Amino acid sequence: MSAHAGIEDLLRRLAPQVLGALMRRYGRFDACEDAVQEALTTAALEWPAQGVPENPRGWLITVASRRLVDQLRSDDARRRREEGLAALAPRDEALAPAPGEDRVPEEDDTLTLLTLCCHPALSAPSQIALTLRAVGGLTTAEIARAFMVPEATMAQRISRAKQRIKEAGVRFGMPSAHEHTARMRAVLHVLYVIFDEGYTATSGPNLQRAELTREAIRITREVRRRLPDDGEVAGLLALMLLTDARRPARTRADGALVPLAEQDRDRWDRASIAEGVALIGESLPRSAVGPYQLQAAIAAVHAEAPSAEATDWPQIVILYELLERVAPNPMVTLNHAVAVAMARGPQAGLDLLSRLESDDRMARHHRLAAVRAHLLELLGDEAGALESYRAAARRTTSLPEKRYLEERAARLCHG
Repeated sequence: MSAHAGIEDLLRRLAPQVLGALMRRYGRFDACEDAVQEALTTAALEWPAQGVPENPRGWLITVASRRLVDQLRSDDARRRREEGLAALAPRDEALAPAPGEDRVPEEDDTLTLLTLCCHPALSAPSQIALTLRAVGGLTTAEIARAFMVPEATMAQRISRAKQRIKEAGVRFGMPSAHEHTARMRAVLHVLYVIFDEGYTATSGPNLQRAELTREAIRITREVRRRLPDDGEVAGLLALMLLTDARRPARTRADGALVPLAEQDRDRWDRASIAEGVALIGESLPRSAVGPYQLQAAIAAVHAEAPSAEATDWPQIVILYELLERVAPNPMVTLNHAVAVAMARGPQAGLDLLSRLESDDRMARHHRLAAVRAHLLELLGDEAGALESYRAAARRTTSLPEKRYLEERAARLCHG
């Protein structure tokens, strides 16, 4: 990992902790997040040249706190609130940690920040978008692609969510016990989207963003520690572990994508697979089956197959049928079609795929075109497959996926 990449990874990990620390002090989400973003930008500019401070978390909290206090002091229209908050803040000199010492308690506020972002005062889409921005560190553009909406729409959604938190007077702290279940459903979905963006980046030169998958797994472990009897928390952690286990085999040395059927399974992380299989095996009999448990069960079938040819596709089809009943959505149908094609032939998969043609969320999505191309190629329709591979390559914003799709099209062109 390069020095710049290491600093970026460190800043992403520390960002929610710094935001949480400011929230505990000042209680204003919008102002605190703006101050943290300024501190992160300053660090990204200064640290590569000057070196990472001995206490990077304390440095960020100090800089962000000063930015926040300066902002409050310069806002004449909010003078009364400014004076009240400034009185609560330590003097600037007291904010700076002594050499080798962090005056701010070493407390990871990430989970508390997650539950704040998933407050019931916010709509479900706003909860997810705001958490991805504040805790996951994803850009507005990345979040927009994850939800298949225009970037401007997502920017407005995030802005409205911040304003709603301000208007509702939401306080920073863990929710009461009876609120946990509702909040955790939204939190789990947020973590799933963060992990998914890390496992297959929606744009850019790299297929994977390991810093996101690591952070999603880390936070999910913390959620499970707090909710050890929740089957869906266990299911999500198992799904992440079983999926992330394939990461070393998903790309070649040059970064090119390697599809599941062609991966060297000896490179899969067997420790992660063992942990994931044990988690899902333990949770399924003990709780009502939910979508994350079903997805983890599908991942376990893949993980335990000694080869692509030995995969139990009929079992996977059954699991996808259950998943479509529990949590129907276009991506589930897309993956279900692949499983049906492998179990019953490509035409059966294409028939199922046709359901998505009229879905506005999927009609122009590159993955629909890519799956259609693959199934047409299996069927022997090379002209149709070529057209779909080219369409998929035009639509994706991921460079590794684009190269892979163009390679598939080139193979068809040259026989």
